[in-house]
Amino acid sequence: MLSSAQTTPRLLRSPTTTAAAAALKCSSQIITTRKSLISRQTSAVDLAKSFLHRLRRTEPQLNSFLYVPPDEAVLKQAEDLDKKIKNNEELGPLAGVLVGIKDNICTYDMPSTAGSKLLENYRPPYDATAVRKLRACGAIVVGKTNLDEFGMGSTTEASAYQVTANPWDLSRVPGGSSGGSAAAVSARQCMVSLGSDTGGSVRQPASFCGVVGLKPTYGRVSRYGLVSYASSLDVIGCFGSSVADAGILLNSISGHDKNDATSSSREVPDYASQFLEIDDLESKPLKGLRVGVIRETLEDGVDLEVISSVRDAVSHLEELGCLVTEVSLPSFSLGLPAYYILASSESSSNLSRYDGVRYGNQVFGDELNSLYGDSRAQGFGSEVKMRILMGTYALSAGYYDAYYKRAQQVRTIIRNSFKEALDKNDILISPAAPSVAYKIGEKKNDPLAMYAGDIMTVNVNLAGLPALVLPCGFVEGGSKGLPVGIQMIGAAFDEEKLLKIGHIFEQTLQGCSFVPPIVADEWTP
Repeated sequence: MLSSAQTTPRLLRSPTTTAAAAALKCSSQIITTRKSLISRQTSAVDLAKSFLHRLRRTEPQLNSFLYVPPDEAVLKQAEDLDKKIKNNEELGPLAGVLVGIKDNICTYDMPSTAGSKLLENYRPPYDATAVRKLRACGAIVVGKTNLDEFGMGSTTEASAYQVTANPWDLSRVPGGSSGGSAAAVSARQCMVSLGSDTGGSVRQPASFCGVVGLKPTYGRVSRYGLVSYASSLDVIGCFGSSVADAGILLNSISGHDKNDATSSSREVPDYASQFLEIDDLESKPLKGLRVGVIRETLEDGVDLEVISSVRDAVSHLEELGCLVTEVSLPSFSLGLPAYYILASSESSSNLSRYDGVRYGNQVFGDELNSLYGDSRAQGFGSEVKMRILMGTYALSAGYYDAYYKRAQQVRTIIRNSFKEALDKNDILISPAAPSVAYKIGEKKNDPLAMYAGDIMTVNVNLAGLPALVLPCGFVEGGSKGLPVGIQMIGAAFDEEKLLKIGHIFEQTLQGCSFVPPIVADEWTP
C-alpha cells in the first residue's frame, strides 16, 4: 500500500512561512508567469520554448494533441509579447499563458475536427467566443487537444484519430471526453486548457489525471463556436493545475455573448479576489460553512479506496471549520438513464447537419440519399452512430412520451432536489467518479459499464449547476499511485464560493504532490 503521506490529506495547522507554504503561494502558474514576465525574470520566448520542449518530448507517449502548430508560430506570439513588455505596454491577464483548446471548440487558424473523420482538416472561418476572449487577454494557443468523437465518450478511446494515455500510468485512460485537455495540463504540456462538459467531460478527466476541472453554470460561458452535442447540456469548462488557474481562466471567458441566446447577462465576479495566500488564512478559514455529503454517492458501486479518500477530504473540510452533514438525494440514480435519453436525442438532431453537403467531408453518390448515407456511414464512428440511433428512436412517434418526455420530467425532479439540498447547504460533496483511471481497452466493449462511470457527474448537467473537481488524494496503482478527485457542487452562478472553498482546501492540503511521473523529474512548481 502507499504511505499515509500519499493517501491521507493533512491540514496545515500553522500557516507560517515554511518551505511548503512558500511553494503553495506559487501554485498558480498564471500568477507566477505574469509576475516573472513583468519583473523580467524570464521572457515569454524562454517560457514558450520550455513548454514546447516538454510537449514535444512527452507527446509521442501521451497523444494529448491532435494538432500543434509549428514552433515558429507559437514563438512569434511570444516575441510580440516580449516587445510589449520591453515597451512597458499594458499586458492582458493571460499574457504569456500557453493554452490547449479541445478540438470541438472552433479556432480560425487551426483545424477543428471534433475528433471525427467527418470533419478531418476542417478549418472554421472564426474563433469560438471563448477562444477569442482568451486571445484578447494575451493567451497563446499551443494546440488542439484530443477527445472522444463529438464529445461522446468517457475515455478518449472513441477519438477517430488516436488514443490518449494517462500521464500517471500510460496503460490507463485519461478519462473523457476532454481527456486530451486534462492530460496536457497534468503533464505540463500547457499551463491551462479548455474542455467541454455535457455529462462530466471536464470533471471526470480532471479526477483521473489529478488536475482541477471546473464546470461553470449553464449560460455562464458562451457556447458560440462549440461543436454541438446536446445543446441544453453542453458547457465550456476549464482545466488547471490549481484552483486559482481554473478560476482566472473562467474569469477570462465568462460573460454574455450576443451570438449565444443561452448565455447569461449576469455580472461576472472577480474570482481572483477569492484566492488568499496561506499566510492570510485564519485557523478555521471555512468556519460555519455548511457542507452536505450526498449519501447515494458513497454507497454500492463506488470503489472503497475512492470512498476512503473522499471521506478523508471531508474530514479535512471539517478541520477547516465546515459543518458537515449527510444529505439524501433519492432521485440521484435516475439521472443516468434520463441523461442518456436526453443527450442522445439532442445529438440525433444536432448531428443531422453533417450530410456531406453543408458540413464535413463528402462521399460521392449517384443520388442525394446515397450521398447523405455514405458520407455519414464513412464519417461517423461507431459510438456516434449508436447514440444517434438511440436518440432517433427515443424521439420517434409512439415512443416520445415513454422516453424523451419522461426523461424531461425526471430532469425537473433532479433540478428541484438539488435546489432543496442547496437551500440548506452552501455546497454539496461527492466523488468525481466511482473509480480511478482504468486500463485502456478495459471497458471499450462494455458500453454500459462505461456509461455507469458518469453517475457522479450527469445530474449536475441536468440541473445546470456549477461544479469544481480537484484532487484530494491517491489510491494504489501505477508507479506513484493514481489520483482521486472530489466534486464540489454549488448553487447556480455561485462559482465564486466554489473557487474560494476549493482554493483553501488545496492550499491547506499537505502530503500530496499532483505532478505525474512522466514529468516529475523536470517540473519545479
